[in-house]
Amino acid sequence: MAEHRPRYKRYDRPAGGWGAAAATAKVLLEQSVVTKGSRALLSMNQPGGFKCPSCAFPDAACTKKLEFCENGAKALAHEATKFRVTRDFFAQHSVTELIAQSDHWLEMQGRLTEPMRYDAATDHYVPVGWDDAFALIGRHLRALDSPHRAEFYTSGRTPNEAAFLYSIFVREFGTNNFPDCSNMCHEPTSRGLPSSIGIGKGTVILEDFDHAEAIFLIGHNAGTNAPRMMTPLVEARKRGVPIVAVNPMPERALIRFTEPQDIVQMATFGSTEISSEFVHIKIGGDLALLKGMMKVLFERDAAGEAVLDHDFIAEHTEGLAALCADVEAQSWDAITAAAGVDAAQIRRCADIYIRSNATIICYGMGVTQHQRGSELVQQVANLLLLRGNFGKPGAGISPIRGHSNVQGDRTVGIDERPAPAYLDRLRDVFGFDPPREHGHHSVEAVEAMLAGEARVFIGLGGNFVRAVPDTTRACAAMQRLDLTVGIATKLNRGHLVHGKDALILPVIARSERIETARGEQFVTIEDSMSNVTASRGVLDPASEHLLSEVEIVCRMAMATLPGSKVDWRRYIDDYDAIRDKIAAVYPAIYEGFSQRIRAPMGFHLDIPPRRRVWPTPTGKANFLVLPGLAVNAAVDDPAMLRLATVRSHDQFNTTIYSYNDRYRGIYGDRMVLFMNADDRTDRGLEAGARVALETIADDGTARRVEGLTLIDYPMSRGSVAGYYPELNPLLPLAFHDRVSGCPAAKAIPVRVVAMS
Repeated sequence: MAEHRPRYKRYDRPAGGWGAAAATAKVLLEQSVVTKGSRALLSMNQPGGFKCPSCAFPDAACTKKLEFCENGAKALAHEATKFRVTRDFFAQHSVTELIAQSDHWLEMQGRLTEPMRYDAATDHYVPVGWDDAFALIGRHLRALDSPHRAEFYTSGRTPNEAAFLYSIFVREFGTNNFPDCSNMCHEPTSRGLPSSIGIGKGTVILEDFDHAEAIFLIGHNAGTNAPRMMTPLVEARKRGVPIVAVNPMPERALIRFTEPQDIVQMATFGSTEISSEFVHIKIGGDLALLKGMMKVLFERDAAGEAVLDHDFIAEHTEGLAALCADVEAQSWDAITAAAGVDAAQIRRCADIYIRSNATIICYGMGVTQHQRGSELVQQVANLLLLRGNFGKPGAGISPIRGHSNVQGDRTVGIDERPAPAYLDRLRDVFGFDPPREHGHHSVEAVEAMLAGEARVFIGLGGNFVRAVPDTTRACAAMQRLDLTVGIATKLNRGHLVHGKDALILPVIARSERIETARGEQFVTIEDSMSNVTASRGVLDPASEHLLSEVEIVCRMAMATLPGSKVDWRRYIDDYDAIRDKIAAVYPAIYEGFSQRIRAPMGFHLDIPPRRRVWPTPTGKANFLVLPGLAVNAAVDDPAMLRLATVRSHDQFNTTIYSYNDRYRGIYGDRMVLFMNADDRTDRGLEAGARVALETIADDGTARRVEGLTLIDYPMSRGSVAGYYPELNPLLPLAFHDRVSGCPAAKAIPVRVVAMS
């Protein structure tokens, strides 16, 4: 891969603004889609148009002509690019040559144009007909001695219709092996919140931001990962709503932001201060902060202030006494040491919370990606429950999810631990008895590959091998498989780390039209606030040889299950028929799906806690205790630092748009390590030095990444950060949340080693 050296220039301007406008124009020009891309942007996130292929933040109620952000424009430009990966490209480049290229280089080659099969004799991908490709998949799957020896991955870009059919196909095949991209990000939300409030989703809708009296942002960087979220945050600050940002590194968009769509701000070079309080927490210090705030609430309530919502607690909750005992047992010295901030700031945060009659707490992977991430999510819910911040306008819990339909995929059946009631409905609707035993999440899928148990991997989107932990071991395991299938719009590393047989199957993109024998079809997306909307592409497909995800799933099923009880042929042509089946399997939330989805803004799924209804075994919301103050296992090494892997402003998940990270001031390289200057000095290192990182682990596996350039950055003490996925080789497969399986990518124990 090409060598790049970083330039660092501190970025002091507001996020957004003219910088975002210039970046949008630049990416449209780079991909040679200025005219086409500009037209498509006018349809993105608008009624009758298509949903952004980037983040899952919801759309506003069409009050703006331009409902997109800089990173959404990048995603669209790279999807609508004029560049193509053709059979000639594969004839010119062997897989050995391609795997030596960077992720960015692979991304920049453009759209895939026809199905390809790996030819081991020449080490090249060669063209294959669609019928032959599906026949190869069917032969491999039918040849397995157990359906559990296949892994079926799903990316969060997959629309509801394709994800639902995928879940039906795989379960009729006989397994619940559904490793999914959510396993690596917000699975602690899906697994942790049900025990607390009865549902594994957030309870906030976009309109709640208009009524909130305080907003807490914990462990996420909205300006890069969900930029459209900045609009309600700006509007809240203009109303005087306090916003508390909690993070181990200051993020520019949460300090000051200029709305690119605000003509006055743009013309006057104005901006809005976002954070009224920045909590510069240590990595893993969130639990201590939350318990410190709860400790203040309990102290002040005991002193006679009306702080706790006792009526709400009495009517709607259980478990307060145990929580109170746990919180009160934590000393202030221990709390401040674990949080990395002083008691005075924790008390200020608690006071902001107490003065608010309606509070939203938003959180991201800085909360979920810990060894006890599921239980940490429950502590966020505990804090909200103490003041009755559920079931009223402007209040609730709001996980800020990543991929545009990652939540929807889970809703419609992509779940390795399906509930018995759901399986019963599936049996009644489709006429086959689905498997009951739990399947594999992403970490377990890699473990099955390492053990030689898994033989086939099918990836419905995504770049699995770059997203998972322990990259070196995961790559070696995948190369021992009998078959790997990558269903994608563009070439990525997952297609080059392949099994003995391998297929690349190109799909119609979100922004492109889907035409079937029944006419033009649309798909549906569920955003991170449980609103389901239609998505109808407006561009011509990049190649006449592309198929939709729905057709690919159906034809895989037809090739694998010749005696299937499911009418796969019908679903290829009629997407309303798919939605009717979704409604039959999920009548409580999807009744009348095909009719309701015609509303311009779609419809919200029912979230019982918004009605103060709690689908838990107790029928109430539960205060749940996470003893102590640690969310990760202790490490006995005085040189240890906690590494958080992060994304740059010029990437989305594993997709790398450039080597720049504008808001953090990095240009020309991604192999950098952000480090507190005092931590660097303590280790006798110079700013700009080239260093290696080594994982501190006792499993006998050496994990090391070399060639990182040290960047002095205002990190909290004891914390360092570097880019994902380049630093994924440092994350042990076993270092994950035991409840959800989510890798603990925000707290990897490492040491910094000087390089000569």
